[in-house]
Amino acid sequence: MEENKKFLIFGLGNAENKYAGTRHNIGFEVVSALAEELGVSFKSGRYAYVAEGKFKGRKLVLIMPTTYMNLSGKAVRYWMEQEKVEPGQILVIADDIDLPPGTLRLKGKGSGGTHNGLNNIIEILGHQDYPRLRFGIGKNYVQGYQIDYVLGKFDSTEWKELIEPSIKKAIGVVKTFATVGLQRAMEQCNTKGSAQ
Repeated sequence: MEENKKFLIFGLGNAENKYAGTRHNIGFEVVSALAEELGVSFKSGRYAYVAEGKFKGRKLVLIMPTTYMNLSGKAVRYWMEQEKVEPGQILVIADDIDLPPGTLRLKGKGSGGTHNGLNNIIEILGHQDYPRLRFGIGKNYVQGYQIDYVLGKFDSTEWKELIEPSIKKAIGVVKTFATVGLQRAMEQCNTKGSAQ
């Protein structure tokens, strides 16, 4: 298999059960849903839970770091070295409070903003040139309560109407990224009202 047919898809979150289903763990939710769709399951690996699937001749290595969000870079670097891939062959999925709930934004590089996971990856890789899919969780909280908000859960209406459809759309974006590349995936993802 050609090396560029392999892609690492990192969903960021915190691995402890108490964080399951929280806004900060939306990266985990996306890769879990993708694993389910591909019919693969996660196993414990170094610094992460890992599942390997195939889609249209591409190998997708789905990774949920178990390092805690703030140390996500440790898992990213380890698995990039382990799987011998370049930064352009990884996609990091993370929550974003600066985007409305369910809004998706795909970028090929850039700063991590206020996101500790993205910033730790930049710090450990030594550059910010890696693709990332930001998944909006909104910022519907009183000033000073950001941590409670991101570690809280979506309400059932928000989940059903905004988050669930966007998880499906995010899976479509991952598949486009792996098969036809970042540019096409960005067009699909970042256009207002674009369908999956």
